[in-house]
Amino acid sequence: MAFSYNNDGEQQAGNPRNERKGRGFRFTPKFLIIGILLIVVILTLSTGFFVVDQTEQAVILRFGKYLKTVGPGLQFKIPFGVDKSYSVETQTVQTMSFGYRATTAGNTSGSSTKYNYSKYMVESTMLTGDLNIVDIQWIVQYRIDDPYKWLFKLNNPSQTISDLSRSVMNQLVGDLPILSIMTSERTSMEVEAQDKLQAALDSYDMGVKIVTVKLQDIVPPAGDVQDAFEDVNKAIQDMNKYINEGKENYNRVIPAAEGEASKVIQEAQGYASERVNTATGDVARFRSVLEEYEKSPEITAQRLYIETMEDVLASGDNLTVIDKNLESFLPVMNLTKEGN
Repeated sequence: MAFSYNNDGEQQAGNPRNERKGRGFRFTPKFLIIGILLIVVILTLSTGFFVVDQTEQAVILRFGKYLKTVGPGLQFKIPFGVDKSYSVETQTVQTMSFGYRATTAGNTSGSSTKYNYSKYMVESTMLTGDLNIVDIQWIVQYRIDDPYKWLFKLNNPSQTISDLSRSVMNQLVGDLPILSIMTSERTSMEVEAQDKLQAALDSYDMGVKIVTVKLQDIVPPAGDVQDAFEDVNKAIQDMNKYINEGKENYNRVIPAAEGEASKVIQEAQGYASERVNTATGDVARFRSVLEEYEKSPEITAQRLYIETMEDVLASGDNLTVIDKNLESFLPVMNLTKEGN
């Protein structure tokens, strides 16, 4: 507390606010250190932590040299330019089109997609194996498999994919006639183009995985030539239609005929087995009778005669027995018949 003196020389208390106003604010080194620390903390938080999206991976460089690759989430790197991070979309399938580009034009009522073809005919116009000109549009879908290779192996990886895809497609088209390209070889071209393009990218070690190569429109040059090819395509479609109808009829008639033939064969085989079994049984019975006959010829002959007469008499109503010289006969009646 400050003191002052009056005119009589007596000591009295002074005003503290007036005293503070007289002294002012003094800037000490302590406040300077605290300010510097706050700035360092703010810069560390703002430049040291970063977020990697779920569809991305981040490549971290330390003093320009590759350090590591990190996945999605909150990540940390040394701030102040010591570490630098580069995020790359690795979970998204990217599409590259050739021969056309799709543009979206918006208006007050909504948006519509338009395709620009004439500007990119240099990509789609090719020479076929039979020296015809064909216009082909296609797309390449790919996914970045290794972000470090994608960033640092080549200067312009997107342009490299475009150039390699055009080269592969020109090679395939140049090896085939135009009708095969437009009809039967379309699917095989897609598969072969994907394999060749993937092999070429692997040779450059780009870290890219080709998902698919899909052909879009394949048309011949405009004018009378195009009309002629359309007629050929229609004829080929009609031919395929008739072939499919014939195959359908074949699949319906042939199995039924084969089933009927199998049935007849099985019946014949059953009848043959029955006849063989019957004949085998008759032979076995005859042999057994023959053995008995050889043992006692008279008794066996008499027994066979009696059995035969029993069968004969049991089979008819009125029978007449005549001797072998036709001199006498004996009428025999079936006394076992009901009513007699």
